[in-house]
Amino acid sequence: MDKFFLVSLLGLLIAAHGVTGTLTCDNIAMLDELTNMDTEENEIELSDIPSWTSERGGKVLVNVDSFGAAGDGESDDTESFRKAWNVSCSTPNSVFLVPQGRRYLVNATKFAGPCKGTLIIQIDGTIIAPDEPKNWDSKLARVWLDFSKLEKAVFQGAGVIDGSGKKWWDASCKKNKSNPCKGAPTALTIDSSSGIKVKGLTIQHSQQIHFTISRCNSVRIYGVKVSSPDDSPNTDGIHISESTNVIIQDSKIGAGDDCISIVNASSNIKMKRLFCGPGHGISIGSLGKDNSTGIVTKVILDTAVLKDTTNGVRIKTWQGGSGYVRGVRFQNVKMENVSNPIIIDQFYCDSPTACQNQTSAVEIREIMYQNISGTTRSAKAIQFSCSDTVPCSSLVLSNVDLEKQDGTVETYCHSAQGFGYGVVHPSADCLNSSDKTLEDIAESIAVEVEEDTRHTEL
Repeated sequence: MDKFFLVSLLGLLIAAHGVTGTLTCDNIAMLDELTNMDTEENEIELSDIPSWTSERGGKVLVNVDSFGAAGDGESDDTESFRKAWNVSCSTPNSVFLVPQGRRYLVNATKFAGPCKGTLIIQIDGTIIAPDEPKNWDSKLARVWLDFSKLEKAVFQGAGVIDGSGKKWWDASCKKNKSNPCKGAPTALTIDSSSGIKVKGLTIQHSQQIHFTISRCNSVRIYGVKVSSPDDSPNTDGIHISESTNVIIQDSKIGAGDDCISIVNASSNIKMKRLFCGPGHGISIGSLGKDNSTGIVTKVILDTAVLKDTTNGVRIKTWQGGSGYVRGVRFQNVKMENVSNPIIIDQFYCDSPTACQNQTSAVEIREIMYQNISGTTRSAKAIQFSCSDTVPCSSLVLSNVDLEKQDGTVETYCHSAQGFGYGVVHPSADCLNSSDKTLEDIAESIAVEVEEDTRHTEL
């Protein structure tokens, strides 16, 4: 649905306010806010990413090979990386270089700032993790390459970060229920940092999560590739936690869990021009586990293809939690053979034991689904499974068209309030609208504008 349509719709709804009442006015304001919501930061332009080669005269090159790294994929190069990091971090305008054409075996390591000046981490070679879980450093059980307390740092290059994760996956309780359920390392972590740019890297075969952005502000991710098999457990592609002002664009993510997961205390997140698959889709959550508070606000997904994923766009929360998810817009999304294209699940339970029924829940409201089309593997193409005591509210569907190749599709609603306008297939009639008059007017205007558009095409 184009901008003209939305402006026309909002204008006519406002004009109709005299007969639709106060609740309609509130919904109009909500619809206007969701339609015009944008993140505060600009998208990445290629010119924004510095090239150390073109500025080499003003940079201090710190090559890991100069500190004794063998780069043969078998010798332990951890200490060489640590020494090179200490020098580059303490030297203004330096480049921490991992050269191309070589493989560096590096154990779990923390690379901490703050550093002097603008630091470029140039990864052109391959960094590989030890492949034996039992030999992992127990003091760094959940991280592999951990970068923290950086400001205006750039991670870039055509290199590969390879977590050597197969033995970790085989030891997971999700692969074999007789295995103990234990956490595993994240391949790349950027923590407690600001003004970060990441361009062009490939992160693959992670032990668990591939790339975590934690407690960060102002992060730009461009042209990143994430790759792991679809049966690799808990291998989220990009995981955002306690972070603000994050943009992910022009990236391809395929993994064994969520392509992107956004969790507590995160806001102002924009994702654009993404390919997701295989994996579990693009998710907000899970939130509220162990009666915790989860808050996520102002999230936009704009232009994406999801192929052969178990979920499409998903919001998932545990029973017993608190907090809220508000101000989310999923738009211009193509689904190809996706099991659950649109789903809200407030009864999420990823536990080896059954979850107890609880009355409290993370509130979900002001969620817009716009221009979403494609094919579903399941009959329930749209599912809103919401809490009885904290229903989902202000759910808006506009121009949604989902089909199943070998059967009919339906929308499932439980304690969900909202409305659809324009084309909505399968129908969203099961939504309990808090203002039926608004829904009827929106649908009527959608038909009129669509007919007018047909007659005025050149």
